[in-house]
Amino acid sequence: MNVAIVLQGIVGILWLAVFGLIVIAIVRASRGQKVATFTTAILIAVIAAILLTSISAGLVFIKPEERGVVLSALQPKGYREQALEPGLRWVIPYFESVIIYSIARQTYTMSIAPLEGEVKGDDSVAARTADGQEVLLDASVIYQPDPAQIIQLHINWQRRYPDELVRPLARGVMRDAVAKYRVEEVYSTRRADIMQEITDKMRQKLADNGIILVDFVLRNITFTEEYAKSIEQKQIAEQQAQQARFVVEQRKQEAQQAIETARGQAESVRIRAQGEADARLIQAKAEAEALRLIAQALQENPDLLTYQYITKLAPNIQVMLVPNNMPYLLPLPSMGPTSVPTTTFPTIISPTPTTTP
Repeated sequence: MNVAIVLQGIVGILWLAVFGLIVIAIVRASRGQKVATFTTAILIAVIAAILLTSISAGLVFIKPEERGVVLSALQPKGYREQALEPGLRWVIPYFESVIIYSIARQTYTMSIAPLEGEVKGDDSVAARTADGQEVLLDASVIYQPDPAQIIQLHINWQRRYPDELVRPLARGVMRDAVAKYRVEEVYSTRRADIMQEITDKMRQKLADNGIILVDFVLRNITFTEEYAKSIEQKQIAEQQAQQARFVVEQRKQEAQQAIETARGQAESVRIRAQGEADARLIQAKAEAEALRLIAQALQENPDLLTYQYITKLAPNIQVMLVPNNMPYLLPLPSMGPTSVPTTTFPTIISPTPTTTP
C-alpha cells in the first residue's frame, strides 16, 4: 500500500470536513445560534489538516521501476545529487519537490504502417544506399534510462528524451549505416552487419546521454516500386536460369548414365568374346595335343591304324569297291603285295562263294 497516497486521501477528507464545519457555522450564525463550539472544532480541524498536508507533501513513495529526482531550494545546485531509491522517502515540504522517472524498458517504433509507430502515419526511415537507391526502414529501439545517470538525463532532456533524443538519433544512425552499402547488400548479404553497426553506434551515443540501449530491431526494408519490380524480375530470371541449369545437369547425368551403360555392355561383350577366344584356344590346344598323341602312338605302333580300321568295319561285309586309281588301304594277307590297278574300272573283291550241299 502506498502510504503517501493514503495520507493524501485522509488530508483531502479532513479539508472537506473543515469546509463543512465552516458552512455549518455560517448557517448557525445567520440564524442567531451559538457557533463557539463550531469555531473551536474548525480551528482544530484546520490545524490538523495543515499538519497532515505538510506531512503528506514530504512523503514520496518510489516504486521499484522508478527513480526520483529531487529539486531543492535548499541545495546550491538546485537539486539533490542523489536520486531517490525505491521505497517510502521523505523530502522537505514546500522547499523540495520530486520528479519521478521510470527506468523500465521502453520501445520506440518507427514504421511504415500507420498505426504501429509512435507517430501516426508513415514514420519509416528513408535512406539512400551507396548506389543511390532509396530504401524505407522500419525499426524499433528498445531502451531504458540509466538509473545511475537519471539526474543528468533530467538536466539535459527532462521528459523529452523519447522524441528529441531516441528518435532523431536512431534515424540519423540508420541513414549513415545504410549509405555505406549497395542496395543488394542492404536486403541480403550485409543486413546483419548493418544491424550490428547501428546497434553499436546507438549504444555508445545513448550511453553518453544517460540511456541504456537494450536492443535494436530492424523490422523491415521496403524499396521503391520500380526497384521492387526489378528485384522481382531478377529473381524470376535467376529461378529460370537455375531451372535451366537443373535441366542441363539432368541431361548430363542421363548421358553419363548412358555412357556407363554402354561401357558396361561393351565390357560384357569383351569379356564374353575373351571367354570364347580362351575356350577356343583351350580346345585347339587340346585337339593339337590329342593329334600329337595319336601321331606318337601311330609312330610307335604302325599297325594300330589298320587295327582300328578293321574293328570299325561291319562284320558281315563281303564286297568292297575301291576306285581303280587308289591303292589298297589294307594289306590283306590273302592278297599278297599291294599293287595299284591300271584299269579304269573298279576292282571287285569277292570271297570264294560257298555252295549248299
